Amino acid sequence: MGAGQGAALLVGAVLGPGMLVLPHLAAAAAGPASVLAWAGMLALSVPVALTFAVLGARYPGGGGVAAFVGLAFGRHAAAVAGWWFYGAVPIGTVAGALIGGQYVEASLGVDATLTACLILAAAFAANVAGLRTSGRLQLGLVILLVALLAGAVIIAAPHADAANFTPFAPYGAAGVAGAAGVLMFAFVGWEAASHLSAEFADGKRGLLRATVVTLAVISVLYAGVSVTSIGVLGADMTGVPLTAMLETGIGPAARPVTGVAAVLLTFGAVNTYLAGAARLGAALARDNALPGWFAKGGGPGGTPYRSLGLVLALSVPVLVWPVLVRGVDLDLLMRATSACLAAVTSAGVVAAVRLLPAGRLRTTAAIGTGMSLLGLAFCGVYLVVPAVLALVALGVLRVNARRSYKLGR
Repeated sequence: MGAGQGAALLVGAVLGPGMLVLPHLAAAAAGPASVLAWAGMLALSVPVALTFAVLGARYPGGGGVAAFVGLAFGRHAAAVAGWWFYGAVPIGTVAGALIGGQYVEASLGVDATLTACLILAAAFAANVAGLRTSGRLQLGLVILLVALLAGAVIIAAPHADAANFTPFAPYGAAGVAGAAGVLMFAFVGWEAASHLSAEFADGKRGLLRATVVTLAVISVLYAGVSVTSIGVLGADMTGVPLTAMLETGIGPAARPVTGVAAVLLTFGAVNTYLAGAARLGAALARDNALPGWFAKGGGPGGTPYRSLGLVLALSVPVLVWPVLVRGVDLDLLMRATSACLAAVTSAGVVAAVRLLPAGRLRTTAAIGTGMSLLGLAFCGVYLVVPAVLALVALGVLRVNARRSYKLGR
């Protein structure tokens, strides 16, 4: 694999359908000053991305963050890191499906929650049937999202108005911190580099090149979307900002285009994350971080049905409870997911400080650790979600250890 193909895979890991709604959520939290949060998160990405690229080059086993954490701090820490990702999937996939639903509602008038339910049902059914998103289809979806974001910026930018940037920081520093908390959703996925190191024709140099190219692409897209969305739509922008930006240039035709694109993007992302979570759950069960019963089902190379069923069982209340109580709060779901994924990223770079040799590499990891922990702090009260998941992981390990001890006696 060349650096170009690797960069495409990394862009797909970092750039997701959350970008369809994050400009709105960040602007709602910080006003025009949300561009500062975008800039800060881009700065965070540099040492974190480089650290994961180095980890992947030195430890090419493909086990991901949990494997690195396990090497550095032992199996209990690895189980906690695994649970942070596994627990984030039911929340994040519901949020992703609702993003697609919002765009469909704006373009076709179909209820957003109903559309989200249909997207989730289709993704679970596809996984039960063993239909995973192919590499070519994933690449096609990445190209579609990049084209949608770039097209929206190019079409809307000439309509920007400097007056939309005043008042610049109506909610002060606290607003910028709040925007950074939800934007963590758009700045995770760099750990995917650690899975790719063995796939490059020129080894670690190819992985580093792909990481640098990905950083450049992400920086241009994120900077363009964040500044243009504020300049054209203002801080009180609609919940479907990409549609509104495209409408400024091509008119009402933008609605069905973005509606169809949003469904494709969110289904592809949800389908992929469910497939990964089902396999992660089975792996956690094999390592005693889940009851062993969940490791079974599906056969060699097949979908672990029991683990997938657990993800389904956890996803249903995430979707149903907010609807019954007060309506779906997409901001809450995105922030809860961000807190879990930020915890995973932080655990990975902390492990890197311990695993990498003294010198420039460890210094980069230390800088990434400091910035990641700062980003984690921006998640605020939502850190209760990864805290609870950590307690669950340790509790399951303890129960399974007691059970094994009794069986041994």
